[in-house]
Amino acid sequence: MSSSGDIQETGKILSGTEVANEMRSVLTEEVKKMCEELPGFKPGLAIVQVGGREDSNVYIRMKIKAASQIGIEATHIKLPRTITEAELLMKLKKLNGDPNIHGIIVQMPLDTDNPIDSHLITDSVSPEKDVDGLNTINEGRVAVGDLSGFLPCTPNGVIELIKRSGVPIAGSQAVVLGRSKIVGTPCSELLKWHHATVTVCHSKTKNLDKEAAKADILVVAIGRAEMVKSSWIKPGAVVIDCGINAIPDATKKSGQRLVGDVAFEEAKHVSSYITPVPGGVGPMTVAMLMKNTVQSAQRAAARIKNVMWNLRTLPLSPATPVPSDIQIAGSQEPKDINQLAEEIGLYPIEVFQYGHKKAKIDLSVLKRLEHQKSGKYIVVAGITPTPLGEGKSTTTIGLVQALSAHKNKNSFACVRQPSQGPTFGIKGGAAGGGYSQVIPMEEFNLHLTGDIHAVTAANNLLAAQLDARIFHENTQKDESLYDRLVPVVKGNRCFSKIQLRRLEKLGINKTDPDSLTAEERRAFARLNVDVSTISWKRVVDTNDRFLRKITIGQSPTEKGYTRESGFIMSVASEIMAILALSKDMEDMKQRLGKIVVAQDKEGRPVTADDLGATGAMSILLKDAIQPTLMQTLEGTPVLVHAGPFANIAHGCSSIVADDIALKLVGPDGYVVTEAGFGSDIGMEKFFNIKCRYSGAIPNAVVLVTSVRALKMHGGGPTVTPGIPLKKEYVEENLELLGKGIPNLQKHISNGTKFGVPVVVAINTFSTDTQAEWELLKKASLESGAFRAVVCHHWAKGGAGATELADAVIEACNQPSQFRFLYDLDFPLENKIRKIAQEMYGAADIDLPADVQNMLENYNKQGYSRLPVCMAKTSLSLSGDPTIKGAPTGYTLPIKDVTVSVGAGFVVPIVGEIAMLPGLGTRPSIYDMDIDADTGEIHGLF
Repeated sequence: MSSSGDIQETGKILSGTEVANEMRSVLTEEVKKMCEELPGFKPGLAIVQVGGREDSNVYIRMKIKAASQIGIEATHIKLPRTITEAELLMKLKKLNGDPNIHGIIVQMPLDTDNPIDSHLITDSVSPEKDVDGLNTINEGRVAVGDLSGFLPCTPNGVIELIKRSGVPIAGSQAVVLGRSKIVGTPCSELLKWHHATVTVCHSKTKNLDKEAAKADILVVAIGRAEMVKSSWIKPGAVVIDCGINAIPDATKKSGQRLVGDVAFEEAKHVSSYITPVPGGVGPMTVAMLMKNTVQSAQRAAARIKNVMWNLRTLPLSPATPVPSDIQIAGSQEPKDINQLAEEIGLYPIEVFQYGHKKAKIDLSVLKRLEHQKSGKYIVVAGITPTPLGEGKSTTTIGLVQALSAHKNKNSFACVRQPSQGPTFGIKGGAAGGGYSQVIPMEEFNLHLTGDIHAVTAANNLLAAQLDARIFHENTQKDESLYDRLVPVVKGNRCFSKIQLRRLEKLGINKTDPDSLTAEERRAFARLNVDVSTISWKRVVDTNDRFLRKITIGQSPTEKGYTRESGFIMSVASEIMAILALSKDMEDMKQRLGKIVVAQDKEGRPVTADDLGATGAMSILLKDAIQPTLMQTLEGTPVLVHAGPFANIAHGCSSIVADDIALKLVGPDGYVVTEAGFGSDIGMEKFFNIKCRYSGAIPNAVVLVTSVRALKMHGGGPTVTPGIPLKKEYVEENLELLGKGIPNLQKHISNGTKFGVPVVVAINTFSTDTQAEWELLKKASLESGAFRAVVCHHWAKGGAGATELADAVIEACNQPSQFRFLYDLDFPLENKIRKIAQEMYGAADIDLPADVQNMLENYNKQGYSRLPVCMAKTSLSLSGDPTIKGAPTGYTLPIKDVTVSVGAGFVVPIVGEIAMLPGLGTRPSIYDMDIDADTGEIHGLF
């Protein structure tokens, strides 16, 4: 083929086959380069076929072969003739949302028994994946000269062939014979936008031959064999024949041959360039389809590589004085959650809406972004808590608002879901406060997406199964019990998967229920639970003090099998900790199965898997394992997930939420997560438990403090909620503040022991003075803090935390020197001692004989390499909640020890820990109401 030449030289062949081969070589190299730059990435093309027409099969095989040669993974989706329009639309919707599919074509015509609107079908293919260029949006773009979308394949192939002739399109007279939607009309539009003067002829055009003879460029697409004769062609014209027609030919084995719409043999002597049939436009159609698919994949790849979000932030108009939290939250209209999801790089298939303001995020995003480099990882912790509040949640939200809305950095906040206990008690919610909040705050603080309810259901299902199993073992003989556990159903008897696992655990290598001996049947059927060792309790997400200790089984139907039990908070359940520490569904299932609920009468652990409950609990938690996407007041993204108590469990949001956020922000982004209570509680567990299981490397600690909280640690008067603060807290008092600074210094030291830079965030209140802030900044820097920053995010939103954002960015740029506090090979006793001495300031620990025996037993059961999760008061560095400041030299008493095998940690218990709080004399519920007409909530903080 000649790519250029003198226009007087007639009859040069424009070979689509040769051009297509050249394009294929180029596309192959482009695909290879893409895959090298993004390991695991591969362009994907979905070819949807309804029915089984043989002519369609021929075209599809041709497309699949071309895709394979280039390196495109083509999937042929064969659908039956019986498919309905609704079913086909649903299938296309799924493909539209699949991030691994970059191009979608629907093979026409649809070979169907049911009426299906083919135009509706082509318009249902996403314009971003419409590599055929047939969606009305893409057609419309061509019509108005926007050539940034996908161009229709055959017309685009026509333009490419004309360009290969070397004849300039601009200024030429172009005539298009035919005005079909697929070829003629888009050809005329493309020629027009390449600056030709275009005439479109059709069946109603008069003097068709004379119009054609005016053309410098003649495109023929009329579907009539050899209609255009040499007399229709202007000498030296470029002729593009888009037709393909079968005519009789006795010399051919098939009895026919293929010809175009142009009488080729005579036309080639008149034209300067002409396309043959076959081998002209046909191969170009497939080549352009492949080009569009590669372009779509390149856009997807660029989106992965260039992760800078197109985030549309929401403006704030802070008022003075600062209104109530719910007034501020109610005054800001959140973005539609789908808009936010799109802005941060999520695909529709990865987002499951719960209304318009929140959505679950599918864990498949982690698979899609598995090769993406993670962002910087920051944990927000606090000094020892006081009733005055330090503002960790508010600082977390203010910081990400500053990073995203004011520093133009990709950033995520990852926070826990609050329990309804504090919400309706005294503490209130955990959405932040002032102008640094998660919104809608009322949804955040109430049911959200039901995760805590799912944890409650799973926990109580296991409790119900445990008591039911004990009852049935007590009331049935071996044979009857075995027959009910493995019944005959429709003439067949078989073990379930979970029962096969129990057989394996027992060392019984049999799968036929009828082949077990009597002794094996007894071992399989009887768990022989020692009721005195039952540790599993029911849970409720309400501060209900009268459920702390109860007697169950008092109904006559339980035949006298009563026992003492009790409830704990849902967020104190081991299942909540499992939800927070699981990396995916399979990991969660494994952890759930390992839950130890009691011991049998021989001292062996009885697990959830033994009770057959693992699968059922997993089903109840299948949606709960997905984090919930929400937003801040400034429209920046927040992932809300899990809510384990920090003084009982590890007190951090989930690993999966952090993992998703770290991938979405990309290597130059920031993920800010929160650890419950002080650094001695939440931060220590974040590092030694959460980071150990997740493998994530933290880059910085933000340590939140306040002037008035440190005054309380310095010996200030008792603070009672609801009673005005004493003058010590609202007037400058440098002496009292100075006495409380050792508590801050201890928490700074705790952070630096992990090799992570500590940025102190001084959360301000209107009664603070400049001298008090300067004293805190000076003491922080002298104690090893990387930076100490005064913050005003409560009153100003992200604009009040920009200096904090700068300090965090600078801290994250430091080389990582992160290290764990202890090695897993340490004996359990040594791990406990290490935490007590390094984190709390204790001189030593006191282990009673019974606790030592339990630790030895755990060693025998294989739990010695688990990390330690201290259950300790959050109100003091010591085990005594009344001791403030930074005590040292004391002995920390370990009263008890338990193990959460599913969660994966041993729990030493220091002092009395309230597992189920109670409502006070005047809980927050007195201030709460809802407007029956508007649905507006009042009194929620």
